[in-house]
Amino acid sequence: MITKRIILTFPENIVTKPITYRLVKDFDLQFNILRAEITKDIEGKILLEIKGPKENVEAGIRYLQNEGITIQDASKDIILDKDRCIDCGMCQSVCITQALFLDKLTHSLVFDKNKCILCGFCDNCCPVDAIKLKI
Repeated sequence: MITKRIILTFPENIVTKPITYRLVKDFDLQFNILRAEITKDIEGKILLEIKGPKENVEAGIRYLQNEGITIQDASKDIILDKDRCIDCGMCQSVCITQALFLDKLTHSLVFDKNKCILCGFCDNCCPVDAIKLKI
């Protein structure tokens, strides 16, 4: 079993198709929608965590791509610039999943990508612009 976080970008013509249903029905995958949005031009974006046997996850991702969905690995879209970060803890105070926290011993910022749902709160509050989320 593997778990993978991916960002799906749906073009307007397939926003209403039962794409995630097919992941369960045809590929026996478990999924959790961590974040979803539809932009003003009716493009859909979903941060999806999928879990299942490696072969099924890979087959499910191929299915999504064949349907015209753009796939990005979510972990590649989280950027924390440790050189700019001043470890102020501002981002920690708004992080709803506790993916950002200050280490009790070193008082430096720690980022747990596995907990992050790309909500953007930390990006918006960072006083030194050290966090960038691209979705």
